[in-house]
Amino acid sequence: MMGCPCGSFGYFGSYGWLGLVINLLFSLAIFGGLIWLVVWAVRRLGKTVPAMTDGAGAHPATTARDILQARYARGEISREEYLDMLSDIS
Repeated sequence: MMGCPCGSFGYFGSYGWLGLVINLLFSLAIFGGLIWLVVWAVRRLGKTVPAMTDGAGAHPATTARDILQARYARGEISREEYLDMLSDIS
């Protein structure tokens, strides 16, 4: 007589149906966690730093002078650097 082709533990391993259910729940938890991680990352990356604006907040600063003024206002460059760069772009 031929036995089960899957060995002595049956198709679901040594835990039977309980092992099947636990494995299914574990797999769903892993899959759900991966989906949550992707959604969280997309939302986090969606909150990027807004573009520099002209004060009213409506139009992005596109001229070199506006960008230079914004950098000086944030303290990224000194007054001497600002004046030197301003004379270069004028």
